[in-house]
Amino acid sequence: MKGNELLLAIEYLEKEKRIPREVLIDAIEAALITAYKKNYDSAKNVRIELNLDEGTYKVISRKDVVEDVEDYRDQVALDTALLTNPAYEIGDVFEEDVTPKDFGRVGAQAAKQAVMQRLRDAERGILYDEFIDKEDDIVTGVIDRVDHRYVYVNLGRTEAVLSEAERSPNEQYLPNERIKVYVNKVEQTTKGPQIFVSRTHPGLLKRLFEQEVPEIYDGTVIVKSVAREAGDRSKISVTSENGDIDAVGACVGAKGVRVEAVVNELGGEKIDIVEWDEDPKVFVRNALSPSQVVEVIVDEQNQSTTVVVPDYQLSLAIGKRGQNARLAAKLTGWKIDIKSESDAREAGIISTEES
Repeated sequence: MKGNELLLAIEYLEKEKRIPREVLIDAIEAALITAYKKNYDSAKNVRIELNLDEGTYKVISRKDVVEDVEDYRDQVALDTALLTNPAYEIGDVFEEDVTPKDFGRVGAQAAKQAVMQRLRDAERGILYDEFIDKEDDIVTGVIDRVDHRYVYVNLGRTEAVLSEAERSPNEQYLPNERIKVYVNKVEQTTKGPQIFVSRTHPGLLKRLFEQEVPEIYDGTVIVKSVAREAGDRSKISVTSENGDIDAVGACVGAKGVRVEAVVNELGGEKIDIVEWDEDPKVFVRNALSPSQVVEVIVDEQNQSTTVVVPDYQLSLAIGKRGQNARLAAKLTGWKIDIKSESDAREAGIISTEES
């Protein structure tokens, strides 16, 4: 790397990649010292005298001034030092230009490698900064390849990995298909950022609704909670501080177009949109939709509820394999024990008059 090339490279990295000049100079000097010690062995302690304007560098040895030399690589006799400067005394540091004649080629290669390494570090840092800001957000990529461990998603300048545990069971992943993924975690590694993404995370559902529902994006409608069994069914609770806004209606959209867009993106996953309420009786009732509810009895101390439903609605309230009740409990944060009206009357939970 010639002088002007070295200076231009440093200026480029300083301006475009925002790497401080001091950091680059330190890296180049360290690389030159390493190259010198690897190829030559005439001095133990050296420093580099770097002239960026001219693109030149000198190797300066640093030796202790002593009476009797025991190791010529880091010591110099006082008599020898006095020939250079009569002011030297025992204990001083004697500096001398020891740049080998053929060090220009070796040094140029070392300087180039140092600059390239800093460039790679900068690129990794920029990518990491870019994607760490996308944690808990959606990115769009193209499926590159699939193996037994991961689906590899090309995000442009880097790729993300979708593990088997994060794949939705109702989806196929085929190369060259575009895909939206939720960024779970970003880790910095020696090879650059490692990006872990998901198609099953509840956050994916929330972010998809943000994209489809302007009222969520601008904060008019608020997503309070999400419960999801990926590929099968999900529940999302929403509310609005503006009494004139129908939060559920905004998420459904005219003729269901908004929720349908999210359903299609998730491969047909069923989605229940319910109204959030600070009153657990109302919220639990809403969360068990589409089932009807007769009564909700709240146990504040144990954060649990007993829900009474019509006899003919029992299986609907519980859901297939308990799914509806399970999702409602996740959505509300309350334990839910569902009983039929007949069982509730028999247990004395509700009176005969309430039937």
